[in-house]
Amino acid sequence: MNRTLPTLACLTLAAACNNPGFTGVPDVRTATAAEVAGCAFVTELRTRPGVYGPFAQQGLDFARNQTLAAARDDGANTVVFEPVEPGALVTEIRARAYRC
Repeated sequence: MNRTLPTLACLTLAAACNNPGFTGVPDVRTATAAEVAGCAFVTELRTRPGVYGPFAQQGLDFARNQTLAAARDDGANTVVFEPVEPGALVTEIRARAYRC
């Protein structure tokens, strides 16, 4: 039991480190609507941040990365996020994915 718990904890941390929500998605870029004028539309994506309050920014970053990963899985390589008012409470992230 004494050796099992630390081993299990290490394996859990290692699995979380590979999550695109934490690591980002290097093969998908973000762009503005003007930059994707000649690109093929793939899909619309919506993601809800999982945390608010003092950890709101980390929740937004994680949700944005999850959106980028979903776009990649759908065959897109570029994402345009809807603008968010600075300081506003964000309960849903909306984005459009494109193949450029």
